[in-house]
Amino acid sequence: MGQTIAQKIFDDHRIGSPDRDVHVIRLDAVFCHEITTPPAIVDLEQRGKDRVFDPARIKVVIDHVSPAKDSKTALQGKILRAWARRQGIVDFFDIGANGVCHALFPEKGFVRPGYTVIMGDSHTCTHGAFGAFAAGVGTTDLEVGILKGVCAFRTPETIRINIAGSLPDGVFAKDVILSVIGRIGVNGATNKVIEFAGPVVAAMDMESRMTLCNMAIEAGGTCGICLPDRTTVDYLWPFIKNDFDTPEAALADYARYLPDADAVYAQTIDHDVSALTPMATFGYRPDNVKPVADLAGTPVDQVYIGSCTNGRISDLRIAAQVLSGKRVSDAVRAIVSPATPKVYNQALDEGLIKTFMDAGFCVTNPTCGACLGMSNGVLAEGETCAATTNRNFNGRMGKGGMVHLMSPATAAATAIAGSIANSELFKG
Repeated sequence: MGQTIAQKIFDDHRIGSPDRDVHVIRLDAVFCHEITTPPAIVDLEQRGKDRVFDPARIKVVIDHVSPAKDSKTALQGKILRAWARRQGIVDFFDIGANGVCHALFPEKGFVRPGYTVIMGDSHTCTHGAFGAFAAGVGTTDLEVGILKGVCAFRTPETIRINIAGSLPDGVFAKDVILSVIGRIGVNGATNKVIEFAGPVVAAMDMESRMTLCNMAIEAGGTCGICLPDRTTVDYLWPFIKNDFDTPEAALADYARYLPDADAVYAQTIDHDVSALTPMATFGYRPDNVKPVADLAGTPVDQVYIGSCTNGRISDLRIAAQVLSGKRVSDAVRAIVSPATPKVYNQALDEGLIKTFMDAGFCVTNPTCGACLGMSNGVLAEGETCAATTNRNFNGRMGKGGMVHLMSPATAAATAIAGSIANSELFKG
């Protein structure tokens, strides 16, 4: 019987199976940030287990509240900072060198096809874009991962979603994943891996694939995963060129993780996007999705462009293209947060930051703060935000606030109009 990508990765990393359906797997990396890791650190200290399994395989960043907004968040950073130094963790990204974790760590080459990765963050599924198994975990699993370099998971069932057709102009990966979530629902992939495949995915760059996988969790998925191919290798080549003689050799090696032709899936879904239009959410669930045209004219108070979903350089380029020569509506405040220092520098070099500022945007340092309502763009009760983020739960960006999720192109057009609007990039 053939295997899926996830099954092959599990077989490659399995240490033992204490139960027929439970597998302990070896971890290639444990990622940490200052919100969920300090409780694990403190608990390990109190248990007399203040150590790590391998400091080279633990990657640490302060990103959710950057810089600290109050004494509590400063303490979280202090605990993480002291721990990283105490444990000799070299890959620690402090204020000034930090960025949004799920954008920064791939940018540094920390994820490879076939890897296993955990983090105390639900959007760790982003890293599956590289053909890896990457999952968010709770405090106990994070502690075990830090201490022993292992984690226990149940047998991963996989849903394969074939993205077919071709994307119309002005329709992007964010629109694709919103349409998928709208179709299968927030529980459609609960406790399963979503394997994204098909010609549309094959044509996507790595940043678009990360957008797809980032929101697998919003459909209940444990991990989103894409097939490693030449696009994957080309992105990683600066980091893997000493491991392989040629990119072709790397591609041949990574091919061992490709799903077998007779792999067994829990479900296979063919999702044609040829007629897809830009999408946005309404209400308070990620599967509350409508075409932007159906929400056109809905007023917003704030527009936010950034996050681990859509804060990369390609996202900023698209938004700046829409904003060029235009001004943000007087009815809204607009914020852009490049996801990493590298993205910020690229945006500066390309003149994108000037475009945003000329349009009336507030440009902030890389941070997750606004996305989860902690800093740099929190909503007041009754306010509405058009955001390129990934979650629209009630109060997500501030108590009593509402979030409409959308692509950078739609967010930029909405900032200009002062209400939800399609961008001029979409000709439909």
